[in-house]
Amino acid sequence: MDRVLLTGVSGYIGQHCAAELLAQGYGVIGTVRSRAKADATRAAIAKVAPVHELSFVEADLLFDKGWDAAMDGCTFVMHVASPFVLAEPKNEIELIAPAVEGTKRVVAAAQRAGVKRMVLTSSTFAMIAGKESGRYGPDAWSDTSASIGAYAKSKTLAERAAWAATRDGGMELTVIAPGAVFGPSLGAKLEGQSVALMTGMICGKMPMIPDMSVGMVDVRDVARLHVTAMTANSAAGKRIIAASAEPVDMATMAGVLKAAGYSKVRSRRAPTVLLKIMSLFDPEVKGMLPFIGRVASYDNSATFEVLRWKPTPMDTSFRDMAAAISQ
Repeated sequence: MDRVLLTGVSGYIGQHCAAELLAQGYGVIGTVRSRAKADATRAAIAKVAPVHELSFVEADLLFDKGWDAAMDGCTFVMHVASPFVLAEPKNEIELIAPAVEGTKRVVAAAQRAGVKRMVLTSSTFAMIAGKESGRYGPDAWSDTSASIGAYAKSKTLAERAAWAATRDGGMELTVIAPGAVFGPSLGAKLEGQSVALMTGMICGKMPMIPDMSVGMVDVRDVARLHVTAMTANSAAGKRIIAASAEPVDMATMAGVLKAAGYSKVRSRRAPTVLLKIMSLFDPEVKGMLPFIGRVASYDNSATFEVLRWKPTPMDTSFRDMAAAISQ
């Protein structure tokens, strides 16, 4: 049985990746910063997958301790850890340091352990941030010299660091770059930007909808793409876009939720000038500003050709996510 080290196993995407790996017969070693997260994470994953081949190790992206031992005996690594948080921190280094230094640390430990391939979770924000509206493919990179926000900058710099560290060969690298991720959380903890957004919408805490259109993907698809990318021969050395080719408007999501019976969902668009004013005192709105009014579409043809992707309809993702939150 091949063993997989999975960083960020307690997170929204990480739990789904663990479930998919376990369902396909892999042994999974999940990293957690504290053992306190292990029991809740195991219980969450057990809802949808067998967990007898799931174990946990303590390892922090900011420290060397524990990484070499964690990698021992692993054939593959999935580096998923790095939260999706649009809210601007007081200092961008709060997001950039764990993303970049953590990625370097995980890559180095995997190389020392003789890992065959790493699958890294990046983001479409590493491709489109700082760019004008247009169509972008796997060769696109965000402009880190522009004001793109700490999250987009952290994902771009972390991914570049991974490619630089694996340039000389040895360990293979495949990058999965999701768009906005929706779908049900398995539930150790409701966290992450998309979960917070959905919760705010169905609970009526979001009085207006931002003028944003983004490429989207179901969290279960993201997990399946990660697992497929781990062993697909033609995936080595590639950046794979996990997002709809055409962007989905936030108002479209609001319409699906209202039709599904979530009566507190609002559909009025927030004027951009209002968002600019709000950004002065709301860090989450400030983090959203670089993407307001810009429309990016994607050349995701390689996702279908290389990984045989069969996308889950986003209407299904929205409804399943709302139902999970409402339980």
